[in-house]
Amino acid sequence: MIEVQDILLKYGDEYIRRHRLPPHLRKVLSNIKASRTSELGGHIDECEACGHIRISYNSCRDRHCPKCQTLAKEKWIEARKNDLLPVSYFHVVFTIPQELNFLVLTNQKEMYSILFKATSETLLELSRDRKYLGGEIGFTTILHTWGQNLMNHPHIHCIVPSGGLSLDGTRWISSRKDFFIPVKVLSRKFRGKFLYYLKKEYYNNPKLKFVNEAEDLKYKDIFQCFIDKLYKKNWIVYCKPPFGSAEHVIEYLGRYTHRVAISNNRIIAFQNSYVVFKWRDYSDNNKEKYMTVTAEEFIRRFIMHILPPKFVKIRHYGILSNRNRTTKLKKCKRILKMSVSKNESVSKLSTAELLLKLTGIDINICPCCKGNISIKRRVEPRICAPPIRAAKIS
Repeated sequence: MIEVQDILLKYGDEYIRRHRLPPHLRKVLSNIKASRTSELGGHIDECEACGHIRISYNSCRDRHCPKCQTLAKEKWIEARKNDLLPVSYFHVVFTIPQELNFLVLTNQKEMYSILFKATSETLLELSRDRKYLGGEIGFTTILHTWGQNLMNHPHIHCIVPSGGLSLDGTRWISSRKDFFIPVKVLSRKFRGKFLYYLKKEYYNNPKLKFVNEAEDLKYKDIFQCFIDKLYKKNWIVYCKPPFGSAEHVIEYLGRYTHRVAISNNRIIAFQNSYVVFKWRDYSDNNKEKYMTVTAEEFIRRFIMHILPPKFVKIRHYGILSNRNRTTKLKKCKRILKMSVSKNESVSKLSTAELLLKLTGIDINICPCCKGNISIKRRVEPRICAPPIRAAKIS
């Protein structure tokens, strides 16, 4: 299988030399190149009975690495099972217009923060309105920044229970079969919230960057015209039919939470400095197509989706927020006559224990004789060369 790592190993250093990249981008590329190689060290395991040897190299554990998300995803999903309620769930997607994409590229932290704030406040405020639900809901939000073609496409996925806790905290209010807030109402509220916070950021944050296509937005009259056009545009909010059961919610979350911009199994070919990958064209009846780009263009598109350092892309709100999970969520479970006992914690399980729990496979058992495998010795990480500095642009 061709991997993102293969492309970075061959052309990553050249890309860094030719472009001025900030330290966090260079670090992510370096992590992916070194993942599960001798660069990061590892350990040699040996069967105590037959002497079978297995070499395992360490993972980089970078959240942008296609190789390193499976275990983190499973741990996260196991931890979330205790938050599920015995109700159906909706999947709502909030997307910003493509006119804002070029502004996002140079102001990721600010724009993504506004996107989270506008999305969460839209759902929380409208759900408290007695016209729609009149209760306090809880939901999980997941930021994705890409489209199938790897171009910039910021949007937030929301997993929302079909109902909420009454405002006096005494009963559970179930929603209608359709989502309890009309999509048009969500869209207009979301648009107003987002543009309000964007204007606030524009006038209060002198560090916002306006370069290339966005350079003229430095002038207040042009910026206001830009905002006025966005107010006239219909913003897209999409609501999918509800999930049938909690098991479907978990399965669905697993496909979205720890996804990276492109998985290795979508890369079809890599030859003569060109990369071919699969993508789905949603504008053409969801047809599967193949796209060919240069390795340099592939890397450029990939790094567009590397998040700012320490930026949290999965967030919980309402009754699912950290401060409410032990109080209001428990109250909802009692009202719905659901057990409040916690699932076995997976945070303290080792990799071997978690794999055994999830798959039934014990990696400590020899595949040859079923004997016990133990670590014979550790492989120390290789001493890496100093990071390549970006070439100065004259």
